[in-house]
Amino acid sequence: MIETVTFQALLLDQLGKKERYSMSVTDAESLLKVKQWLSFGDEDLQLARHALTLSSSAPYRLIAYHAQQCAEKHLKAYLVFHNVDFPYTHNIARLLELCTEKAIWPDTVRDSEELTPFAITTRYPGEDEEVTKEEALRAIEITSNVRDTVRKALQQEGFAI
Repeated sequence: MIETVTFQALLLDQLGKKERYSMSVTDAESLLKVKQWLSFGDEDLQLARHALTLSSSAPYRLIAYHAQQCAEKHLKAYLVFHNVDFPYTHNIARLLELCTEKAIWPDTVRDSEELTPFAITTRYPGEDEEVTKEEALRAIEITSNVRDTVRKALQQEGFAI
């Protein structure tokens, strides 16, 4: 038998009342992973926004790449929260498809599918395509929406952010 360690956590139920519950170590580890995915995604977005402020030519391809990474990591955080296995992929459409199995909000961020090419074409010579300032700004805008949507969904489902 696997030994489980439990701890008390507070959640808000749908009526707004606080409920106590216990969770196993594996659940606690899973919640830690969700926080890590969110944190890593936030760092990507922070870096993308900071790169826009560089006094010399801003690296728009890297800004778009880090914006894509933020969206991808937030979607993966949602999947981890729901214990949904996902493939090793940068394909936003595939991640949204998996999220749709648990929620309806993914349809509101379908425009994030246009971020997928930035995961590859911005990182490798020969695959690279120039990214304009407008495209980089749009990538940040789309990603910010994905980030906010995922965080709101997680909070509504009881995850403490």
